[in-house]
Parts: sequence; structure tokens; C-alpha cells
Amino acid sequence: MGPDLDIDLASVVAEQADPLLFATVSGAHLYGFPSRDSDVDLRGVHLLPVADLVGLGEPAETRSRMWDRDGVEMDLVTHDLRKFVRLMLRNNGYVLEQLLSPLVVHTTGAHAELVALAPTVLTSHHAHHYRGFATTQWRLFEKNGELKPLLYTFRVLLTGIHLMRSGQVVADLPTLCGEVAGAPEYLPELITAKSTAEHVGADVDHARVAADVERLHADLDAAQADSVLPGSHTAYDALHDLVVRVRLQGFEGIQG
Repeated sequence: MGPDLDIDLASVVAEQADPLLFATVSGAHLYGFPSRDSDVDLRGVHLLPVADLVGLGEPAETRSRMWDRDGVEMDLVTHDLRKFVRLMLRNNGYVLEQLLSPLVVHTTGAHAELVALAPTVLTSHHAHHYRGFATTQWRLFEKNGELKPLLYTFRVLLTGIHLMRSGQVVADLPTLCGEVAGAPEYLPELITAKSTAEHVGADVDHARVAADVERLHADLDAAQADSVLPGSHTAYDALHDLVVRVRLQGFEGIQG
């Protein structure tokens, strides 16, 4: 079931040129701090026909579209199955959050297979993804002073710490606030402030939040060093077999 949004997201899926293995809601709705004017970020996987891959042309493996639908800004990005799986194998936490998002708009048997294989992809090196993402968002916050990149900074650090400690991907910031020891106590207040508008200034003590961000970076480093996750994944063969089977079977392979 999709999020509580006043828009027919299933019809968006039906409009796509090639069949989708899945489509989920990502972005602020997944992270637990949407604003009244937040856009809807849809992410998913499509399946290119075999003919598009074996000919002389180079098909576009990623499709991106932004448009307005019923007064809501939509942002749809899908990858072909092969590209998405390759991203899964590169310690990319972003695509795993999309795959495992509880805000499911469209699903198939192949989606369920990918979800089942997700634990075999996870390694302690996923900490690098969250560390780098946090650094980028913090720099953006220091540049524009907005609440959104500050919340993103805390969200990805807490997601990374939680993943290293538990082996579970959790992207919802309110949930993380309750589950990760050391989460700043003022985060719920900032989430409430962000609900008023997508681009709002952060009324915070800069020195205090900077110290908390630095502390959480240290917590992520420590969590990675002591992580329950292995140093390398064991997913390649099973994911290779899935891509080949689904590709050759086409629509029937998607249904599982």
C-alpha cells in the first residue's frame, strides 16, 4: 500500500513504457519529514526488452522524469534491472532504501526476490556511503542554512549507525530517533518545523548541531569497526541468476 497522498500513484506506474518490477516512494516521505509542499519521489526498476540490449544501440538504463500531477510535483526515476543490481553490489545504501521502502506503490514476485536477497548484499563498507552522504548534506546546510539538508545529515548518519549495529536498513528519522542511542533529543522538534515548508531556515544553535554531527560521525566510525555485518557480500551469483532468468522470461519472470 502506498503513502497517504491525494494522488493516484498506481496510474503513474501503469503509464510507463516498460514493465516495472517495483515502484516505491522515497525522499522526505520515506525519511519521515515531508513538508506540506514536498514533491513525491518515486523510485523503481524497469525491465528493458532483450532486443534493446543485444542490438547495436546503447539503451538508456536510467529514466528520469519530473512533472506536475494534480498540483503535486512528481519525480520518477527508474533503473533497468541490470543497472539496479549492479548498484546494489556497490555498497549503495540509497538503492537499498528504495528497494526496502515500506511505501510500496507497485510490487511483483521479482521485487520480493530482490528484497529477500538484500541481506546478502549488506557489508560493513556501506558505512562509507552514509559517511559521504552526510558530509555532502552538511556542506549544503552550511551553505544555505536550510533545515532540509540538516535533517538529511542526521538521517543518514543515524541510518548508517543503525545499519552497522543491527544489520537492518531503517530510513525513517522518527523511528531512528527512538532506536539509536545518542540521537539528539531536539530532532523531533526540527522535524515538526520542517513540516511547514520544504525550504525553511534552520533555527538552531550552529555550534551545538555541529558538535552533534561530529559526534555521530565518530559513532559511525566505531559502529563500522564493531559491525555485525561482514566485510564482503555473498550476493553476486544469486543476483546474476535472477537478472538472467527475469530478462529471458520477460513479463512472466517479473511476476515470479
